[in-house]
Amino acid sequence: MRFLIQRVNRASVTVDGRKIGEIGKGLLVFVGISHTDTVEIADKMTKKLTGLRIFEDENGKTNLNLKTVGGELLVISQFTLYADCCKGNRPSFTNAGDPEKANTLYRYIIDLCRSEVDRVEEGSFGAEMKVELVNNGPFTILLDSEEILH
Repeated sequence: MRFLIQRVNRASVTVDGRKIGEIGKGLLVFVGISHTDTVEIADKMTKKLTGLRIFEDENGKTNLNLKTVGGELLVISQFTLYADCCKGNRPSFTNAGDPEKANTLYRYIIDLCRSEVDRVEEGSFGAEMKVELVNNGPFTILLDSEEILH
């Protein structure tokens, strides 16, 4: 499982010309799910996400987590986080999870986030989405379950 996390001042997602999700200060999270991911991995990754201390305290140090600062979440499914570009110039996506299983885990992650964070917006799984953001920092982190859970 991979979470590409961007600290934002604001972010939104649009599908077919209609804005379906929008947040202010918080985190925009692109979620990639592989064929080996499980509910247990989703639990650990979501706990890590919501606990990340990447917001500045009164001394300018990144010491505060999303809940402490009253931040919001925009969660977007993104199978392309599992692009394999090792051979040739056309990415392979064979490591991405089966869409049905991936959507189930994506929904599960959103529900977990909603139990921890007051405002959680979401994209539309499998849809062509337009995502706009104002990155704060810029501050971008990649969480990969292969690295952080082993």
